[in-house]
Amino acid sequence: MPNTNILIFMTDQQRASSVHGPNKAITPNLDKFQKQALSFTQTHCPSPHCCPSRATFFSGQYPSRHGVWNNVQVGNTLSRGLSPGTRLWSEDLNEAGYDMHFFGKWHISAVESPKDRGWHEGQVNSGLANPNRPQNFEWQKYLNDSTCTSVNPKTRKDGEIQRPGYPNFMTYGEHEDRFNDKIPVHAAIKMLGEIRDTTKPWAMYVGTLGPHDPYFAPKRFLDLYNINDIELPENFHDQMEDKPALYRRTRKVFDQLTEEEHKQTIRHYLAFCSFQDELFGQVLDALETHNQAQDTLVLFCSDHGDYTAEHGLWCKGLPCFKPAYHVPAVIRWPKNIPQSLQGKQVNAWVSLADFGPTFMEIAGLKAPIDIYGKSLLPFLKGETPTQWRDAIFTQSNGNELYGIQRSVITDKWHLVYNGFDFDELYDMENDPHQITNLAGDETYQPVIRELYQRLWQFAYEQQDTCINPYIMVGLAPYGPGIIRSTE
Repeated sequence: MPNTNILIFMTDQQRASSVHGPNKAITPNLDKFQKQALSFTQTHCPSPHCCPSRATFFSGQYPSRHGVWNNVQVGNTLSRGLSPGTRLWSEDLNEAGYDMHFFGKWHISAVESPKDRGWHEGQVNSGLANPNRPQNFEWQKYLNDSTCTSVNPKTRKDGEIQRPGYPNFMTYGEHEDRFNDKIPVHAAIKMLGEIRDTTKPWAMYVGTLGPHDPYFAPKRFLDLYNINDIELPENFHDQMEDKPALYRRTRKVFDQLTEEEHKQTIRHYLAFCSFQDELFGQVLDALETHNQAQDTLVLFCSDHGDYTAEHGLWCKGLPCFKPAYHVPAVIRWPKNIPQSLQGKQVNAWVSLADFGPTFMEIAGLKAPIDIYGKSLLPFLKGETPTQWRDAIFTQSNGNELYGIQRSVITDKWHLVYNGFDFDELYDMENDPHQITNLAGDETYQPVIRELYQRLWQFAYEQQDTCINPYIMVGLAPYGPGIIRSTE
């Protein structure tokens, strides 16, 4: 196993259903890949946006430990990089003799680059360390963009969202390569040819920016989808009257779009996923061409999901609905995953934090005992790990509009603690689309109390500082001290 190569293909903002269904995208390469692989269908990110989730993927820790809470390069960022002492698995693999290659999106630190964490940098196209950011660059878009001055509904284009004083937002459109994803992918493919004869094991990360909003896809992929076949999600008409006001305020932005435009946005999002599938297929073909497929573990995954019109929302952020946290994760490992497991699915609760410990064990290394993530190697062998988790937890302090939000998700329940508004409780068995908020119903207080005990216990274990008891901020119905209760 220590000689196993590791290749990671991570897309940006791809929801799990685009790969595992329902409302699956057309992805012939992934379909073929899944038949040869093991799919982890309940994989979740810790936070509904890029930087904290990517930091978790690379560190095996939650935001409360690795210190990355939101976009590290915006002016009002809470942190510009990882907490002191945070170690990434790439450093361990590098020290163990792996040849490390990084291509594509970084977006973990504004003060460090991949080369600072054990990687050789190939074509890195987003999120590199930049000492000049954040500065007043954010003001330039308002001072120089004429679309910030006024709103004229008569001139609104299809898919356009107009907001007074903000740049107009084009939700969807047609473009051959909106985020230049071909550049890092093709650079990675070239590198695969250069390292084909190396005697050292290698690890390669390929990170694309699609299918992140705005949803622009090549015409040939848009042509795969008939708008008449696109359906709005079951919870699209949920006006969220029983949910936090921020959710409704956010939905109001997207309410400019007609139902037909929402369907077109879904079509463009799925087409964008199909484009990512083509790029992934090119990488897989290169592995075959250079006779490396049999010796390489390949992971296809994403950093976080997308609301994709659920509850009338798009993109990702504070609303704590499952689609923003639920991501695809598929592993192919020809020489080591038994043929009886290939094409199968694992429905256990998996975190992005689990992949680092998995890579380390495959490399013959031991992951630190104090990190949250656990190795998935037993699953890859067809074994059932002892004491595997029966819930997933989330941590968010908001993206660039801050708000304390923590949640715990089990097979049955999803409890959301909103420090900025009232809480949420959903019955995930009978209400999987999270339409009815039960948090205000006294009948469910025993359930809420039990879930709060689990939420605060997790917070204690992960050194979460979201526990201030001051009378103006300690607003949870059951505070952290409940973990001492034996009632």
